[in-house]
Amino acid sequence: MSTQIIDLRSDTVTKPSLEMRRAMAEAEVGDDVFGEDPTVNRLQERVAELLGKEAALFVPSGVMGNQVSLKVHTQPGDEVILEYDAHIFNYETVAPSILSGIQLHPIPGSNGVLTAEQIERAIRPRAYYMPRTRVIALENTHNRAGGTIYPLAEIQRIRELAEHHGIRMHLDGARLWNASVATGIPMRDYARYFDSVLVCFSKGLGAPVGSAIAGSREFIAEARRYRKIFGGGMRQVGILAAAALYAIDHNVERLRQDHEKARIFAEAVAKIPAFSVDLSTVQTNIVIFGIARSGLEPDEIMRRLAEQGVLLSAGSHRRLRAVTHMDVTFEQVQRAGEIVQELFS
Repeated sequence: MSTQIIDLRSDTVTKPSLEMRRAMAEAEVGDDVFGEDPTVNRLQERVAELLGKEAALFVPSGVMGNQVSLKVHTQPGDEVILEYDAHIFNYETVAPSILSGIQLHPIPGSNGVLTAEQIERAIRPRAYYMPRTRVIALENTHNRAGGTIYPLAEIQRIRELAEHHGIRMHLDGARLWNASVATGIPMRDYARYFDSVLVCFSKGLGAPVGSAIAGSREFIAEARRYRKIFGGGMRQVGILAAAALYAIDHNVERLRQDHEKARIFAEAVAKIPAFSVDLSTVQTNIVIFGIARSGLEPDEIMRRLAEQGVLLSAGSHRRLRAVTHMDVTFEQVQRAGEIVQELFS
């Protein structure tokens, strides 16, 4: 009998449901490069409304959304302040330097959170021989910190600092949906403090492809230009936009189930002396746990678990990551926790 696979590597492994596929098949389409795809236009209007912005733009991926945003906000030689474990710094293949000619100034935070005081110390003096601090980029929820939520009060303080220094703010909100569901804070209340915001449809919301960025009409007009330059101009892409619209309508509130699943798995791991997990950081759908006390390498632990049907991914140094999502049940998550205990307790 084959082993049941419980895939906790990422919420990007979700597959579109039959209902989502039906919405995609029935989507009204046009040429989006000409601005004539009605389903894309409807999606962009919907996202702009959710985030309280003037306009939005559908892009193929979260990486493209982040990079287009930074390109619009900066000139070559500028600098972006962000947290040391940020997705933009670790997982976007040094795209800021390649595409925009800018450098990143990473600062170690606490569970992915930077304070206004930390950021203020990193802002460059206005000297011609130094890079210009042009953007502060925050991440909410924070992937490598374990899906932690950025406190709204700290975002407000950082915004005041940014305005004082004339610095723009970008939000990598790929999982902003999770932060909103977990806190009850509307997405627009987070987004109001940023000049640009990215949200992703292909993670916990279960769409196969796509993200969106939002901001002022002027920002989005320029972003559309750079999307084309970066190769992201798409044609009858309403087929994909329909999946994103379906996800917004049907899959946002159910994210709280993923958060409950993550708590179940984290509590199971916390009972294993060889591993360590800070339960206070398990705020949404990601569980990061340390393995140093086990004396084993990450690849060895992942191999043993994979043989029993549980798939995890590597986190930062000597840590592993589990991500819960719509395609794993409560029962599967509980069983995954039991398998980890059976192998490593």
